[in-house]
Amino acid sequence: MTKPIIEDALANLYCAMNFPKTIVMADLGCSSGPNTLLVASELIKSIDKIRLKLGHDESPEIQFYLNDLPHNDFNTIFRLVSKFQKKLTQPMEPNSSLPPCYFSGVPGSFHTRLFLNKSLHFVHSSYSLMWLSQVTSLSPLYLYIFQIRKTKQLDHE
Repeated sequence: MTKPIIEDALANLYCAMNFPKTIVMADLGCSSGPNTLLVASELIKSIDKIRLKLGHDESPEIQFYLNDLPHNDFNTIFRLVSKFQKKLTQPMEPNSSLPPCYFSGVPGSFHTRLFLNKSLHFVHSSYSLMWLSQVTSLSPLYLYIFQIRKTKQLDHE
């Protein structure tokens, strides 16, 4: 249900950034277990699909931050990453060359600052946003909300 909206957001981002050589993404509330890297997988595949559709030969490198609370089992996540990266080397489509991906764990609450200013291009959160009591101080902030097909721009101070 959210996949077309995420792909649209990524396509807009990719074009707005003028087909970057590097994209930095984060998954807030990644959890641990067999589905932890599902979001990363879908985002990476979407970037490659967009790249091919737009006729670009070179895949961007992707830095992917996995965030959750400190008590999350990050050791399990990092054991899954090596298997995940091996799967990524198997192209799904002709001419596909999935991008090199680098993973980092970022333990901590998203109620505090987790990342450097303007260091992320795309942030995914399946459930984390419902815990926020106010919109962050980014300007302008684009939110892709799964019930709405259009981009909503929020202007705030």
